[in-house]
Parts: sequence; C-alpha cells; structure tokens
Amino acid sequence: MKVALIGVGQAGGKLAEALSRDPLAADSVVSSLAINSARADLSSIGLDTLLVGAERVNGHGVGGDNDLGATVMRDDTNEVIDAVSGRVGSDCEAIIITAGLGGGTGSGGAPVLAHELKRVYDVPVYVLGVLPGRDEGALYQRNAGRSLKTLAREADATILVDNDAWRQAGESMDEGYAAVNEKIAQRVGLLLAAGEFDPANVAAESVVDSSEIINTLREGSLAAIGYASAESSPDADANLNTITSVVRNALLTGTSLPDATTAESGLLIVAGRADRINRKGVESAQTWLEDELGSMQVRGGDYPLDSERLAGLVLLGGVERSERVQAFLDQASEASVAEETPDATESLVNDDLDDLF
Repeated sequence: MKVALIGVGQAGGKLAEALSRDPLAADSVVSSLAINSARADLSSIGLDTLLVGAERVNGHGVGGDNDLGATVMRDDTNEVIDAVSGRVGSDCEAIIITAGLGGGTGSGGAPVLAHELKRVYDVPVYVLGVLPGRDEGALYQRNAGRSLKTLAREADATILVDNDAWRQAGESMDEGYAAVNEKIAQRVGLLLAAGEFDPANVAAESVVDSSEIINTLREGSLAAIGYASAESSPDADANLNTITSVVRNALLTGTSLPDATTAESGLLIVAGRADRINRKGVESAQTWLEDELGSMQVRGGDYPLDSERLAGLVLLGGVERSERVQAFLDQASEASVAEETPDATESLVNDDLDDLF
C-alpha cells in the first residue's frame, strides 16, 4: 500500500522516522515529512522537515498547549499544504499522519492537518496516534482526550497505540519510547508491505491488497493493530497449531490497544516462508478471530516473507467500545472536569471534553 507519511510534533516526527526506516515499509512509503513548532526537535529528525508557528512561538514549541498547537497549524495551513504538494502523487493510496496525542503540536495539529488534507486530496487520511501512558500526567490525558474526540470526526480512521502497551520495566523514558516506535514500525511496515502485494515477486495463496486495509479501517473511527510471532517448522503441517497460537497472541496479548477484543471488522495477515504457511491454519485462525471479535467482517490472507518465524498480524477496525478506550476517555474526562463520565464512549460525541475546533 503506497502511502505519504507526515509526522506532527516531536513524538510524531520520531515515529515517522522509525517507520520510514523499516525495511518492509521501504517500498510503501513514497514520501515523508516531519512538521513541528519546535526547531530543536526538527534538527534531530532524519526526514524533510517543516517548521510551523514561527510567528507565534518563534521556533520554541507550544509548551504542551494543544489549543495553540491547533492554532499554529491552522495559521500555517497554506505553507503546510504547499510542502505536502507533490508528495501525494497518483500512486499514493493513503496519507498517514503520525502524532503523539498527549503533547501540544501533535495532539493539536494532527486533527487540523487531517481536516485540511481531506479537503484537498481524495485518498483516505489516517492518523497513527500514540496515547499517553497512565502515569504521564493530567495535561497529557486531557490533551489526548480532546485530540481523540476531534480525530474521530476529522480522520478517516485513527490507529491507536497505548504507550503502556509495549514498554518494558526498567527502561528509561527515551529507551521506552524508542522501543515502542520500533514495534509500531515493524507492525505497520508489515501491514503496508502486505497491501503492496506484487505477484511478480512473491506468491501468496490468498492475497491481501490495499483495498482490504481500507475497507477494514472504514468500519469505525478508531482502530488497533496486533502482532505476534513464533519459530516455524520446516514441515507446513506441523505449523497448523503455530499459526493459531500466534494469531491468538496477536489479539489477546500483542495489540497496540490492550483489551481491544471487540471490533466491527478485522484483517488477518499470516507472514512467513510460503512453504511453511499452513492454509488450514490460516482458515482456522480467521474463523477463531471472527468468533472472538463478534464480527463476520474479517478478511484474511498470507504474505510470503523470508523468515524462519511465522507471524500473525491483526488489524482491528471500529474498536470504539473496547475496554481500553472507555478507560482512557474516563481518565481524560476526569483530568478535564474532575468528574467521571457515565458512558465513556459517549465522549466521542458529546461530553465535557471539548473539541479542538
């Protein structure tokens, strides 16, 4: 799946850089750009960059103020669209905005950018958004709640990553963020590569193409991605249970949004050496996934990959009512008004979390 990649804010820029470096994503990312209001953060990013908000904040960032983050992106819309122009060519099938949803520039700027890009381009605009961890403070929770509510309206879909999902005990904050970025890049890279299927180079029995990714994400405003892998046997018959096991782990313990086991739609990709992928295993795993999600809209296929391991990747569309989303929106609402929302999922429509615009 060919995509243009735009990182917004410090976390978004670093995530865009990690994804652009991923070997599997190399043929899918047709262009990349990092946008920020802090000049110092852009200087460490190995991508083309654009500074926004220079007249208001003089390159010093917005200090965690996502209202100001939205304002500087809106003020510099023409410059941003000019910078993006030419990066979204006729071969581009989607635009992916990467952003940390807890800070200022990313959480405020990403919804504005999604709105403007959808106005200009006729390809889907997705956001790959990182939720702050539970210990990152009330400001970050409130920012992310407001950003997420606005993104649910403005983006075609937002793939959520819980910052707590893949961080390891004992890691420093920088180490933890870098590790999370690499894990996101690995998963999204495989997703994009599978959607970029080329029958001249690889032979799959059941093809996953970009339209299936788009149709899966179309089923809801929020999405999640899961992944797990295991050593494979040279004998494909012996890998039937291995495939079932990695798909179960991808959903139950390996998702970017823990406890997201209810969804409107799903996409399953089994990757590994073609001669080791057991077709009955793929079909069995797909049936299990349908039952677990409570959805008949589960697409599936395989992606031949030169690896001794078998991997299962699960894309979930429409996870608005997952336990983690409800818990996060409760926490964000509490940070905003110091009272609990009766039904957290209503936060996406109408509650005490204000829209950014």
